[in-house]
Order: sequence, then structure tokens, then C-alpha cells
Amino acid sequence: MMFLVAVTMLMVACDSEGDKFDYEKVGLLITGTEQVPVQRFTVDELPAAYAVTVKATRRCEQAVTMRLAIDTALVRAYNARYGTAYYAVPPADVMLEDSEVTIQQGEAISSAAQVKVISTDDFIEGATYVIPVTIQQVSSDGGEVIESSRTIFLQISRIISFYSLENNQNASSNYIFPDEKMVNLTNYTIEFKVYSYKFGNVGNIKRVLSIEGKNEEEANMFRFGENGSAGGDILQWVLPGGRCFSSTHFKTNRWYLVSCTYDGSTFKMYVDGVEDAQTSGSGKATPFQRFELGMSWGSYRNQQFFQGRLCEVRVWNRALTASEISTGFAGVNAHSDGLVAYWKMNEGEGHIFHDATGHGYDMDWTDTWRDDRENGVLVPHDYSQYIKWIKDDNNKVVQ
Repeated sequence: MMFLVAVTMLMVACDSEGDKFDYEKVGLLITGTEQVPVQRFTVDELPAAYAVTVKATRRCEQAVTMRLAIDTALVRAYNARYGTAYYAVPPADVMLEDSEVTIQQGEAISSAAQVKVISTDDFIEGATYVIPVTIQQVSSDGGEVIESSRTIFLQISRIISFYSLENNQNASSNYIFPDEKMVNLTNYTIEFKVYSYKFGNVGNIKRVLSIEGKNEEEANMFRFGENGSAGGDILQWVLPGGRCFSSTHFKTNRWYLVSCTYDGSTFKMYVDGVEDAQTSGSGKATPFQRFELGMSWGSYRNQQFFQGRLCEVRVWNRALTASEISTGFAGVNAHSDGLVAYWKMNEGEGHIFHDATGHGYDMDWTDTWRDDRENGVLVPHDYSQYIKWIKDDNNKVVQ
């Protein structure tokens, strides 16, 4: 019954888009696309296989043969339509076996074609790949393809282990970029992945990081436990001209992707790709030139120390869409449009946070600055010995 309802919805959707579906014919669709065309394809070991079949809306009165194909051009069209940022799998890394499938007389599901990922050598780090398998041809009078379900996009999902920064209160400090590296962010997105060991009560503030101007002006600062929140596990975004609290109560011992966007009028916070909170904008820009790790001012770096881990810090010069954000939990392509700076914080050794974009925003923790005496005077500090890396069973992500 649910299948028939789903198919009916698909037919209505097709008809509303101008598709001239013939209701007297058998409807054909790729299995798994009844609700959404994107399905996960888990790739643990190579080669990895995924069986693709075609369904009919009712039992076929005669055998129906269909030819399936991988059409990478469809990824570009899908991205343009839905605002996603998928990559087509490199042709050399995938193959389609038994591409001709048949629904036998009296049946409603076809034999299976096998999609095989045979290599990931050509994959770009941080990119999310899909394999678009489409119904290319149907035997004459065999049925009519439901256009919204003609193609399945198999999103390749891999388990990735990674290093992250493990916070140390003695490492809390600022890195200030040269004046020529200042970028005036009028529209922007700030993202980071965060993992907490513990939270305090309301008023027991734990500061994570801040993206701001050279003199701390128009800061985008992130902290837990601020007064006025509903708990010590609520994230506050202090933004240019305002404040925004998360609806989410963060849990300990798990990773979250926080994505905060400003489109020139509205500030939005996303947690794990889902819109969580928003507030109206001030119209103010952020003159990005300074990164603060933790809370570095005076003695507060101990009082407001955030006990946890940090990685995947990104600064963009545009407001990402919800669809773009949803594909970035494991990472993004370092050469993505609008990506200004990208600190993966997965070096595993050393004291330099490398900017993966190549735009020159590397941060060397031998050259940081702090206001030690709370008098407005910045003093240079080498805190390289306090940079700590960690990689364990908690640092795994399913792409």
C-alpha cells in the first residue's frame, strides 16, 4: 500500500512538472528512489558492489528489458537544481556489470545490475562522490519511466579515521595574520567540528574559538555555558551586533559539525547539517584577520577552558546552502568555491595548523599573541609545546 502511495506521489510530481505520463502504461522506476534519489553506498573494502534493480508499478504482462548506464553529466544537473556539491565518481574507479536488466512476465522487479567501485585512488580528499545510474533505454511498449525516479545517485560512504586537536588550556592564544591577508566578509560561513569531554553549568563559560578582526572587532565567537542560555551544553554564537543560542543541547563524547552562515540579512546556525537557530542580521561585515583558540585573555584561559577536541575549521566568503552544508561532515574539497581558509587540524604532529586551501593562512603556534595583563597590550608567545594531537576510535566519521 505504501509503495502505491509513493508511486502515486511520484506520478503527481512528474505531471506537475509537465511530464506527460501515460497512466495506462506500466510505470518504471529504479528501486530505492521512491522518496529520494540519493542513496548511500557503503564502501569498506575494494571492490565494493551495489545491486541496482528496476521496479514496475504493477506486474508486467510481458517481459520488459531495460538498459542502465552511468551518466556522470547528471551530477552537474542535480547540483544545479538542488544546490548540492556532489562530485561525479571518476570513470576509471567504477564499473557497471550486467547493465541490461529484465522484468520477467508476471513480475514487478527486474534482475540486478552490479555497480562496482574498484578504486578510490583518484578521489579528492574532502569531496563527496556519487554514482548516477540511470535508465537509458526501455524495450518498446515495455512501460513508461517515471522521470523523477529514472536515476539513482549512489553516494559513496566510507569510514574515515582522522587526527584532531586535543585542547590544552596553555595553548589558548591568538594568531594574527598580516594586514594584506585581511578579508572583509560581508557574506560568510564559519564551520568547525567540536567534541566535548564535559560541560559546566550556566555561567561556567567554555570558549571554543573566535574568528574576528585584527583588534577583535566584529567577532564571531563560540562558547558554551553563557548566562541566559538554557544549559551549560548550549552553544552561543556571539556575532557582529548580536547573539544566537543553539536549540540543540550538545552531548559529551560525540562529534558535531557546527555551521554558521550570514547572507547579508540573516544569521543561521546549523548543527550536523540541520538548521538549528537564526536571528536577524546587523549588516556588519567581519574583517577576518585573527583566529583565537579558546579564551586567551588574562587569566581567563583557565577559567573558560573548553575540554574537548577541535578540527575541520573553515571560513567561507559566502553563505552556504543547507544542501552544501549537509555534505561536509567528513570534510570538503579544499578548492571549493568561496573557501577562504581551511584548517583540517589533522596534522598529527608539529605545531602548525596548515591552511589546506593554499591561500596562505597557515598558523604557526610559535608566533601567537596574548593580552596577559588585561591592559590591551598584546605580548608574543610561543605555545608550540602545548599543541596536542589525538587519534582514537572516537575520531572516526562516516562520509
